[in-house]
Amino acid sequence: MTVESILKHKGGDVFTVGPEDSLEATASLLHSRKIGAVIVKAADGGVVGVLSERDIVRGIAQGGATCLARPVKDFMTGKVVSCRLHDTVIEVMALMTDRRIRHLPVIEGGKLVGMISIGDVVKRRIDEALMEADELRRYIATG
Repeated sequence: MTVESILKHKGGDVFTVGPEDSLEATASLLHSRKIGAVIVKAADGGVVGVLSERDIVRGIAQGGATCLARPVKDFMTGKVVSCRLHDTVIEVMALMTDRRIRHLPVIEGGKLVGMISIGDVVKRRIDEALMEADELRRYIATG
């Protein structure tokens, strides 16, 4: 199973903000869309960062509520770790675990094509394991 199969099931919608957007507006977007992170894109469309709920909490813990008026660029993770469509579920699970991240932009040919979360990856892996178990049961039952 690959990242591409995850995106086929969940869709390729990606919510983005600009680096100058306020932290407050971005937190509101996360809340209203029930998502845990957004991609930060430059005016030219390039991915310049990821902003997660964790980044917002860290900002508030360090600077208080006044940080909500500041721009996303002050809080985003600028060193973006990404994956590609043909990466396997096992590869991205390892990457997310090693880097301690919960959201991965999917970039193919230099273009943002989706975003996956650890929840998406775990769900796909569970589906895969259930399918394998069903196949083994059928094989054993039919000989």
